[in-house]
Amino acid sequence: MKNRKALKIFLYCIPFPVLLFSLFAGPSEIATIDNVLDYFEHIIKQENLNTGLDYSTIQIILFDIRLPRILIAFLVGGALSVSGSGLQAIFRNPLVSPYILGLSSGAAFGAALALAFTFLPVQIAAFLFGLLAVALSYLAALKHKNLSIVSLILSGVVVSGIFTALLTIVQFLSDPFKLQSIVHWTMGNLHNANWHSVQSSFIPILSGVTILFLMRWRLNVLALGDEEARSSGINPVTEKIIVLIGASLASSAAISVAGIIGLYGLIIPHMVRMMVGPDNRQTLLINFFFGGTFLLIIDDFSRTIASFEIPIGVITMLIGAPFFLYLMNKSNLGWEN
Repeated sequence: MKNRKALKIFLYCIPFPVLLFSLFAGPSEIATIDNVLDYFEHIIKQENLNTGLDYSTIQIILFDIRLPRILIAFLVGGALSVSGSGLQAIFRNPLVSPYILGLSSGAAFGAALALAFTFLPVQIAAFLFGLLAVALSYLAALKHKNLSIVSLILSGVVVSGIFTALLTIVQFLSDPFKLQSIVHWTMGNLHNANWHSVQSSFIPILSGVTILFLMRWRLNVLALGDEEARSSGINPVTEKIIVLIGASLASSAAISVAGIIGLYGLIIPHMVRMMVGPDNRQTLLINFFFGGTFLLIIDDFSRTIASFEIPIGVITMLIGAPFFLYLMNKSNLGWEN
């Protein structure tokens, strides 16, 4: 019990040193660790400690390039993790995620459509088509007012395939300049992160996460089943729709600025449940902190491990796929702990 309490405190506190460390991470030969430390000492003492350093350039790298990217990575990781946790609770299945249900593909199609033809803002298009994809998956799996989890996952795969095909058509019809942006974006990438991205995604992500956080105790009831929810005085259909809206809002906003980050919303909720248990009243906030921190660490790795930047979606898929197979081979996926 004490160990779990200490672990929770650690998970709440770990984002702050990682956020600070990420300011020092990057391939720049100008903003090295020593130069950044000299810059902060220069700011504190208000004097030039090393006339050979271009403090204005270091300031631009830190606060106009690295800081917005750090914030976007943290927000996106937290949004996907919380959304995945909420969806797994209402569908009572540990294999459900924004990626599996087609939300990612739908939001990706909407965002690519907005990027290619500018008929709607990217965030709005991503949200609308992400919500449409989840609704189609849900309705396709619904039979005689009963929802089969296997049917839901299968319908999610089909809907995801449809929107992926539509995304390919958009890429085919786009001009070469927009096509390059769409292709890079669909791989999951944060290299275009800027303060505009932070401003446009902050409110939708925060709104979606807040909706799910306010529903955290209801998620525990919904995870027991529809009959148990009704006996507790809760309308499961209405509550599930609210959770779907919150998860779609947070996930689609994250996807619109970061692209498709595969399997992230699946593996992080599992990690959190394995560490602190399945109680959504506690895990939702931890999912946000841990999900944001873990994606930030992956992003630091992606932009420092080589002379070129590895798309973050590629790394999460390489990490997520073996972890997913490991979970499938375990008899206990964390619901009973």
